[in-house]
Amino acid sequence: MAKGALALLIESGTDNWSSDRWKERFRLACPGRDIVLNPADDIASEDVHYAAVWQPVPGALARFPKLRVIFNLGAGVDSLLADSDLPHVPLVRVVLGDLTQRMTEYIVLHVLMHHRQQLYLQQCQRDKRWEPRSQWAAKAIRIGIMGMGHLGRDAAEVLTRIGFRVAGWNSSPKLIPGIECFSGHADLMPFLARTDILVCLLPLTADTKAILNRKLFSSLARNGPLGAPVLINAGRGGLQVEADILGCLADGTLGAATLDVYEREPLPKSSPFWSHPNLLVTPHNAADADPDAISAYIAGQIIKFEAGGLLENAVDRVRGY
Repeated sequence: MAKGALALLIESGTDNWSSDRWKERFRLACPGRDIVLNPADDIASEDVHYAAVWQPVPGALARFPKLRVIFNLGAGVDSLLADSDLPHVPLVRVVLGDLTQRMTEYIVLHVLMHHRQQLYLQQCQRDKRWEPRSQWAAKAIRIGIMGMGHLGRDAAEVLTRIGFRVAGWNSSPKLIPGIECFSGHADLMPFLARTDILVCLLPLTADTKAILNRKLFSSLARNGPLGAPVLINAGRGGLQVEADILGCLADGTLGAATLDVYEREPLPKSSPFWSHPNLLVTPHNAADADPDAISAYIAGQIIKFEAGGLLENAVDRVRGY
């Protein structure tokens, strides 16, 4: 019996997301299976049983009547769930050790950039000023991580080992050794009140949309050595209200921020974020995982599924992650 084809639906203009490159990776990872680009390759729609996607055009997946599983090539599935024509088949997120490690690298890097006053030191370099400031220890800084799934937990554990005082907040209760855990609406304000650097790794759902707003920023701690709280958002662009971020940076409600995600991507050239002196801007690359590892992971999932096994990291469509 012929193996069901795997269709690739990838909408991105960047080189690392080239459809042709992904096709070659999957061809090597899935020997004996047709790998097709939609709509470039000519194939009967009923022959497609699997789809690996990144931000596909809404409605594009509905053309495959025999589709069995959709694999999202990244961790965030909010854009897929917004597709009213999305087929009612299992939707699987990519959760890899490689992706988790890369996100932890990013979070630790940017926590340290703010902790070690790198924005100030870079300005001193530009101005040719030798004016070091007093530097506090890691134990003086309270980190708060919103979203304690695989990514949040790993980052929290590494930051704790460095010496930071780390707490996590999640919609549902978590118990993580060595990490103070908060959960639910009732715990949000106490969590924010003890946080100097806020790290956001939440999924984008109806409950979390625009959660990073002025009201939340105003609830962060203001008695830490940084002078004003710091935001690091490596979750989803829809979590943040960008006008509030700019306003809070202007009036001192926030001291600085790192943003990897945005309401519009690519970030428009007209955005004031690009040149803001208290902002670190990165191009949604915090956790770009190894494409070869992703291809092998999906190939392994298909083999297990066809043998009657359970899919890993299937999305709960009600919760949105």
